Parts: sequence; structure tokens; C-alpha cells
Amino acid sequence: MAKGYWIGRVDVTDQEAYKAYVAANAEPFAAYGARFLVRGGQFECVEGEARARNVVIEFPSYEAALACYQSPGYAHAKSLRDQAGIADIIVIEGYEGPQPV
Repeated sequence: MAKGYWIGRVDVTDQEAYKAYVAANAEPFAAYGARFLVRGGQFECVEGEARARNVVIEFPSYEAALACYQSPGYAHAKSLRDQAGIADIIVIEGYEGPQPV
């Protein structure tokens, strides 16, 4: 079964309020097996447009990634994030096919 991922791009507009979002998302992330692969960090936008903060979160499956986003626990966290920034979030299924040689 392919893993699932959240890919997020965020512009934080209120640092203090964003801390409340981070605290609130910990419980649903733990419940659905989330693991941060990218959480902020240095980056360079080489094409297109970027936001100030980038996040990639891995879940055991696409279904778990989607269920986490749709959970009441994350809905609460999202309501806090909506007051603290602007985000683009996608939930995507991982790829397990052939790779370039």
C-alpha cells in the first residue's frame, strides 16, 4: 500500500497565533501516524511561486492522510491556522512504481 502525504505551503501572518495551531495539530498527527519529512527549512524556489514555509508530512497510507485532514481534531487545528496564516495544502498518494535508472 502506498503511503500518503500532505504537501503544504504556508505564509504565517501571526507567529504567536501559529504556535496555537502547532500545539493543536500534534494530537491528530500522532493519531494518524504522521511523520514530518520537511518542516520549514532552507529552500530556493526555482520555478513558479512559493510561500515562506514548506511542509511535507508522511502518513502510513493515502487513506490515513485524508482521514487526518478530515478529522474533528484537525478541523480544530485548522480553525486556529486560518487565523494565523494562508496555506495551500494537498493530500497526495505516494508513488511506488519504477524509478529512473
